[in-house]
Amino acid sequence: MDLRTPTTFRAETRATRTEARPLQPSLRAAAHTVAALLLAAALPAHALVIGVTEGVSYQVTESQIAPRFEPIAEVLSKALKQPVTIKVLISYNGAREALKEQQVDIAFIHPAHVAMEAVKSGRYQALAWTSGFTAYKVSLLCKEPQPISDWKSMSGKGLVMPDPDSITSVITRAMLREHGLQPAALKLTNTRYQDAVPFYVQNNFAAYGATAASGVVKTWKDGGGNVCAESRPVPIKQWVASRKLDAATASAAREALLGLAQSDAGKRALATSTYTGFVAPSADVETALMTWLGI
Repeated sequence: MDLRTPTTFRAETRATRTEARPLQPSLRAAAHTVAALLLAAALPAHALVIGVTEGVSYQVTESQIAPRFEPIAEVLSKALKQPVTIKVLISYNGAREALKEQQVDIAFIHPAHVAMEAVKSGRYQALAWTSGFTAYKVSLLCKEPQPISDWKSMSGKGLVMPDPDSITSVITRAMLREHGLQPAALKLTNTRYQDAVPFYVQNNFAAYGATAASGVVKTWKDGGGNVCAESRPVPIKQWVASRKLDAATASAAREALLGLAQSDAGKRALATSTYTGFVAPSADVETALMTWLGI
């Protein structure tokens, strides 16, 4: 008995009778198309790349960042039905380059100005903002007893800020311009981390210190220090998506992020990230802030 499959057997029988006639061009093209589709189905789905960058004025290392976002990446992978990988963008310029070349499909970006630069370029769109970080304000620490009433009086005085490219410094410069004072009119000093800012003011190395770290501000005030001014609120820690993503994928990613706080699995993912949830962005607020920040 011939144990070969019936299909194979019938095909070989027909081939013997017809002396293996070549396929017609139309049939050959159809066969190639079917083969290509079968090959594509067998290949693994393209992995979406999530870029992540946290602040430069906080002491956080690359090895600490990726694990915090892995559970969120898993949720997105299930929602989008394809693999997701994480790419840590440790420097802001590295993040800018990755966004410029669209090396990442979705990105979580701490500094609002870097996220907004990508959105304004037309390469990315806002997906979500981070709950609890939609009103990030810079406080000017000082020893003066009263809030600043005459901003021009700050001219020639010392102002210490974090890294020049930090969102805190970007907001501080926008705040000064808003009140008719060019940053160059002050004696500017930069320090790497925000928690070092009070030291400069306390020891009279600067008359004012710019920080947006709530813990730093609280400690300063608890110790008898004053806050002379506050900036406009700015949403930081923004999710953006590449314009190369199809609308359905971008929408599914947005819904997954916005719905994290509504499920047990999502809450567990958020707990690992240290964030409590994400909210829908406002295009009007975004546009106004781009102008104010000089983007």
